[in-house]
Amino acid sequence: MASYVVMEPPGRSPGDVRFVRDGFSVLALIFPVIWLLWHRLWIEALVIFAAALCIGAAGELSGWSGTAMAISFLLALYVALEGPELRIRALGRRGWQDAGVIDAADEDEAMTRYVAGRELPPEAEPAETRASYVAAPSGAPALGLLAYPTRR
Repeated sequence: MASYVVMEPPGRSPGDVRFVRDGFSVLALIFPVIWLLWHRLWIEALVIFAAALCIGAAGELSGWSGTAMAISFLLALYVALEGPELRIRALGRRGWQDAGVIDAADEDEAMTRYVAGRELPPEAEPAETRASYVAAPSGAPALGLLAYPTRR
């Protein structure tokens, strides 16, 4: 199962909710700049592109092209691991609110769970079924001890 972060827009219309899968992205590892552009992370794509150019140029000028290639791989690995967090932060800067995390197999199941959780009315629990704390001899509640109304 994957974790999906639910992001709600500033207007809070339920149809515009975005689900950001929190996990490793193979496409972001292979094509980090294109992946960032696809997800409309313009500033992040520009920074990664500039960093990749600087790393490549420094590797060619110093003769350490193997090291430059390893550093470029680490940069792509960073985008693959932290890309979803970059998306969440970019949405947050635009005013979107984090509505929670849903564990689901895919985005459709995450959407189903989100909608099902939103449609359920809050149920009032009857007073008889609520657990109450056992009072310590001093009258203060005792930590970790619950009294159940049907058992004494």
